[in-house]
Amino acid sequence: MTGVLAAERRDSATRPVALRTAYRDGLIELMQHDQRVVCLDSDTGLFAGQDFGTATDRYLNLGIAEQNLIGTAAGLAATGYRPFVNTMATFASSRAVEFVKLDLAYNALGVCIAATHAGLSAGHLGPTHHGLEDLAVMRVLPNLTVLVPGDAGQVRALLPQLLELDGPVYLRLDRKPAASLPGWVARPQLGRIQTLVPGERVVLVACGPQPIVAALKAERLLADAGVSAAVLQVHTLAPFDIASLLDAVGPAELVVSVEEHWQIGGLGSAIAEALAEQLPRPLIRIGVPRTFVSVVGDQEQLLQHYGITAEGISDQVLSRLDVTPLTPNRSCPQCNR
Repeated sequence: MTGVLAAERRDSATRPVALRTAYRDGLIELMQHDQRVVCLDSDTGLFAGQDFGTATDRYLNLGIAEQNLIGTAAGLAATGYRPFVNTMATFASSRAVEFVKLDLAYNALGVCIAATHAGLSAGHLGPTHHGLEDLAVMRVLPNLTVLVPGDAGQVRALLPQLLELDGPVYLRLDRKPAASLPGWVARPQLGRIQTLVPGERVVLVACGPQPIVAALKAERLLADAGVSAAVLQVHTLAPFDIASLLDAVGPAELVVSVEEHWQIGGLGSAIAEALAEQLPRPLIRIGVPRTFVSVVGDQEQLLQHYGITAEGISDQVLSRLDVTPLTPNRSCPQCNR
């Protein structure tokens, strides 16, 4: 398969691309190559004006009716189609979750839920549209794979892999353009944690575009203070790659989870469960506190407010280790990666 789905194709590091845009373009190309693929929309506007070519009859807009969306997808999947349903993260994980549980997960049907506006990426719309509970809800459902790609290139690389799965998938996508991961980051493989930067004293584990960028920058701040930190990316939250996590954590004093989600139930909780059962280590969970957002702001402002930033990560780590930060080496080319 060629085109936008080629695994090696990456975005230019200078041109941020929205994950939902990469998903849309990749899905339309998948539809040209696989007659089983159907796109079910909930009036998201994501596909407005798009040319589906020979797959036009496999695009259906069911309107703002998320329960019907999941039920229709289940029926199509039971007859051999591979539906991709499109809605916002908070609606998929709250309004439609009973249908996800019983229609999709219980029957292990091959439906992909493409959930946009995840985390705080709909920050300007307030708590009704913030997707801060979705990872907690979706990762506990049996038979359901939960994916959190780190950039547009990873979305394109993971899409064709989804068709190899037997059960349903929850694909978590940001709303706004996000920076590409560094070019040396390897192609993602479903179910495997990626080590982006090796390190020994601290392990930073991140999922989602903004947390990954923050963790990579925090690693440089910590290095300036003399603290060696590894950076891991979790693009597959369920099933969770416990073995790779434990291998990385082995020599470390401290583990830090970084996510655009409530601090409980998501990545931090998955790590806490694994460490508590097999390799106890101190854990800092960086995310949104267990409270509804009470300030007005866009995604960047809210991430800053809750300390989901490079500085927020570095400050918490240095405080826990009782290390005094040094002046960052701003001449280092990696500081802006």
